[in-house]
Amino acid sequence: MQNISIRSKTCNLCPRNCASLRIDNHIGRCGMSWDLKAAKASLHFWEEPCISGTKGSGTVFFSGCPLGCVYCQNREIALGLSGKVISETRLGEIFLELQSKGANNINLVTPTHYILSIKKALIVAKRNGLTIPIVYNTSGYELVESLQLLDGLIDIYLPDLKYYSSELSTRYSKASDYFTYASSAIKEMFRQVGTPIFKKVSSQDLMTRGIIVRHLVLPGQIKDSKNVLRYLYETYGDQIYISILNQYTPVAKNLSLYPELCRTLTQEEYNEIVDYAIELGIENGFIQEGETAKESFIPPFDYEGL
Repeated sequence: MQNISIRSKTCNLCPRNCASLRIDNHIGRCGMSWDLKAAKASLHFWEEPCISGTKGSGTVFFSGCPLGCVYCQNREIALGLSGKVISETRLGEIFLELQSKGANNINLVTPTHYILSIKKALIVAKRNGLTIPIVYNTSGYELVESLQLLDGLIDIYLPDLKYYSSELSTRYSKASDYFTYASSAIKEMFRQVGTPIFKKVSSQDLMTRGIIVRHLVLPGQIKDSKNVLRYLYETYGDQIYISILNQYTPVAKNLSLYPELCRTLTQEEYNEIVDYAIELGIENGFIQEGETAKESFIPPFDYEGL
């Protein structure tokens, strides 16, 4: 196991292992120094139904990202162009404020490069009365050793499994090792939280523990999406939930270099993936209906709640 510590001079929290001196205000591959930076903290209603419910998920959007996909819908914050520096103490207060607003859970979006600060904030907030489930919402590009630092603090893992093909992960995320790390990370997540547990609240079934693996279907990449679904179902069966997303939106400014990504997913493409999931036997899953590929589904990163 790597020696991951807040006292370490170089950062090795994610698979990039960039060894940046983030703690001395240098910038890592995630685009961030050691300062805890977020762009929004609010009730969010666009997650899976068992996460958002009717009251919303208490979502904290962190700035920066270790993966950096070329098509990212949240590039404004993923590149660190937007965000406000907050303290670990303030982060813990935000968790409690979201709970007081009726949030079903605390939803940590792109938290990987802040794991150590988040861990400290969660421990203090739980001592001060934080009781709702904690959701770790990630690209899936994680180190097992880093995830182990959170063992016992996270209730629900919400990782992506973006690619099966190393060719695609290299082209779109500059991470030829994406599947290797993401599949190992999901295995560790499952070890920590196990099979899904739900609680009925106001006639809704809300998840209180478990894993939902998300897969965003990219235009023209049906084969890879099928490989992802087959891997997940053959490995975990219905012990996890699988969320198949059709919301790909070509909003990134550099997509002229990736002409195949300059369109939304067709209904026929999405239907083929959903039919394949049914053929595999997947029962614990979520699909999207209607028009979700819109910029209006991307929240304004206006520092609300910080």
